[in-house]
Amino acid sequence: MQLKVSGKQVDLSDALRVHVTRNMDTITNKYFDHALEANVTFSKARSFFTCDINLHAGRGVTVRGEGEAADAHAAFDDAAEHIAKRLRRYRQRVNDHARDVTPRAKPEAGRRYILRDDAAAPNGETNGHAESESLSATIIAETETAIETLSVRDAVMHMDLAFQQTLMFRNTKNGELNVVYRRSDGHIGWINPGG
Repeated sequence: MQLKVSGKQVDLSDALRVHVTRNMDTITNKYFDHALEANVTFSKARSFFTCDINLHAGRGVTVRGEGEAADAHAAFDDAAEHIAKRLRRYRQRVNDHARDVTPRAKPEAGRRYILRDDAAAPNGETNGHAESESLSATIIAETETAIETLSVRDAVMHMDLAFQQTLMFRNTKNGELNVVYRRSDGHIGWINPGG
C-alpha cells in the first residue's frame, strides 16, 4: 500500500510517521488485504489536532475517517478507529450478502461539478439582477466519477464508507438512476424516479 503522511502547518515527528505506518498496515491487512493507497493529513485547529484519513481500497471502495484530539497521536487513533469500523462493516456486509453469481456491470462514467453562485456579490448585493435572473453559477471544479449499478443497501454502504452526503447510482432492481442522501435529521433519504 502506498501511504502518504502530511501535515498542514504542522511538523510531523518520525515517531508519529512510524505510528501511522504501523497502524495503517495493521488495519488494512486485517480488513482489506489489497488497499491501494492512503493519505493521512494532520492539521491544528486552535488547541487540538485533527487527522483526516482517505483510504482507497480495491474495487472502487473509498473510505474516509476523521479524528480530533489534544495531540496528533490520539487524533490519528480516533480517525483510524473510524476507518477500522467502516472497513469491518463493509467486510461483514460483503460476507453476509453472499454475492450473486451474475457478473456486475461496469460503472458508467459521470462528471461531478462544484459550482460557485455568481448571483450574490461579496456584500450580499444582487449585482443589479432581478431575483429570477440571479440563477447563475460558475464551475470551479470538475472531477470524473463512476455511477455504479448497486442495490439501495449497497449504495448506502458506499456512501457511508466514502463519508459522502449524496450518492447517485443505477438501481439493480429497475435499472433507473437513483440517489441516496443523508438528511439533516441524520436519516437516509432515497430518490427513486421509477417508484
